[in-house]
Amino acid sequence: MEHVTEGSWESLPVPLHPGVLGVLRELGFPYMTPVQSATIPLFLKNKDVAAEAVTGSGKTLAFVIPILEILLRREEKLKKSQVGAIIITPTRELAIQIDEVLSHFTKPFPQFSQILWIGGRNPGEDVARFKEQGGNIIVATPGRLEDMFRRKAEGLALASCVRALDVLVLDEADRLLDMGFEASINTILEFLPKQRRTGLFSATQTQEVENLVRAGLRNPVRISVKEKGLAASSTQKTPSRLENYYMVCKADEKFNQLVHFLRNHKQEKHLVFFSTCACVEYYGKALEALVKSVKIMCIHGKMKYKRNKIFMEFRKLPSGILVCTDVMARGIDIPEVNWVLQYDPPSNASAFVHRCGRTARIGHGGSALVFLLPMEESYINFLAINQKLQSMALADRAVFEKGMKAFVSYVQAYAKHECNLIFRLKDLDFARLARGFALLRMPKMPELRGKQFPDFVPVDVNTDTIPFKDKIREKQRQKLLEQQRKEKTANEGRRKFIKNKAWSKQKAKKEKKKKMNEKRKREEGSDIEDEDMEELLNDTRLLKKFKKGKITEEEFEKGLLTSGKRRAKTADLGISDSEDC
Repeated sequence: MEHVTEGSWESLPVPLHPGVLGVLRELGFPYMTPVQSATIPLFLKNKDVAAEAVTGSGKTLAFVIPILEILLRREEKLKKSQVGAIIITPTRELAIQIDEVLSHFTKPFPQFSQILWIGGRNPGEDVARFKEQGGNIIVATPGRLEDMFRRKAEGLALASCVRALDVLVLDEADRLLDMGFEASINTILEFLPKQRRTGLFSATQTQEVENLVRAGLRNPVRISVKEKGLAASSTQKTPSRLENYYMVCKADEKFNQLVHFLRNHKQEKHLVFFSTCACVEYYGKALEALVKSVKIMCIHGKMKYKRNKIFMEFRKLPSGILVCTDVMARGIDIPEVNWVLQYDPPSNASAFVHRCGRTARIGHGGSALVFLLPMEESYINFLAINQKLQSMALADRAVFEKGMKAFVSYVQAYAKHECNLIFRLKDLDFARLARGFALLRMPKMPELRGKQFPDFVPVDVNTDTIPFKDKIREKQRQKLLEQQRKEKTANEGRRKFIKNKAWSKQKAKKEKKKKMNEKRKREEGSDIEDEDMEELLNDTRLLKKFKKGKITEEEFEKGLLTSGKRRAKTADLGISDSEDC
């Protein structure tokens, strides 16, 4: 194992409790990781912290240790029903994992009780357990915690219990928002006291996470910890000791190759990813029959009550195979995973990286293998090329803005194609198109308003922070941003809402204005008689009927021909249609 360290625990500016140091020695953690050495001192100095760190970097201890230290230093001891700390995390598997780590540290301190609130359990039993044993430290998923605040009728006045809260931690904050827990988190925040320490931890800092930072943290210190050797503009955050492989095989040989691989690696621990729950069920049964003398387990999102038990059991195994969906792709720490096998390549580069991140964690080595069909071999090139373009956009705002404008202009040009019976905007695959442009996020434009794009995963980065490579342009941008901040401060409190218009909307407005001017000029200088106008209106009516399918193409062309001949004839005679012949 390679030690990624930032000094010993004794080197911290604020000394840790001897009991905490004892647990660290028992667990075999003599040194801190970079995120721990950066975060713990700030927490202990009563600072709010927003930390971004790569997967598998030791974020859990970065908040578990400060929670214990802060509660130990309280002047007034916590009563059984008082809640001193809450840890919110997106999945029940991750909550179980954190609760297990926390239990090691609370063991020397029997004065503290901890409780786990997650889905898949009887909420009535959770209420009874809290009333009986208390819960000074709560580890919970957002949905269950929000539900507990509403159980006053059952004798649980949780809103009163959290008045003594010292610390709130939002773990995997970007994932919390991705999974749609924003409303639950906002509800929970309303119940919590403002005077508290808050820590927000995530693998990435998106715009949504930034909004949560502003809402839930007070003057936070921002920390970004990257692995050595990773470029600052890197879009992906994979462990440095991860080795990636791919295997090309025909469709009818793919499963045979998987079985052959697993038979040759029986003494190792594997995660095998499939794209759907049905595939997990089917291939899991098949592997049980074909790979003997190995513990094979299955887990997916549709399992309600068995997931917790399966997850805990597999974590304890020295070797075995866990067949799973992407429910296990993020934030989960399973000890000593040797191989991550991807039977189906995921739909985007971000999911690919999160799957691979289940191995090679905290300095350990690990490998990942993806199975590809012959026609899918270009998937490897897609990942490389797509990531290269995105890296360029992250490194230079000029490239980012050009990409966004190129996408917008392409969509608008497509919408104006004269052969709109074939080139229909409603048939355009916007998600695939955005991936083709290697966009970091979808632009704001009228054509996309109200649409959802589940097949497009934006890069986990706040695009407002991307600088221009040209220093002069960046200086001008920063000057403009500063001016906007001052105006915002000056206008604070006024009932005035200013919204920046999308680039595409500004362009559309200019074009509309231009058309209006041209129309006015035509009307002012036009010598078209009423009869000629009637003919033009007739042509327009024909076109509308044709588009609605009320007349055939042959009837449409015949009508235009008749109208055209009539105009030509009257023009040759030098008279208008209204004159008697």
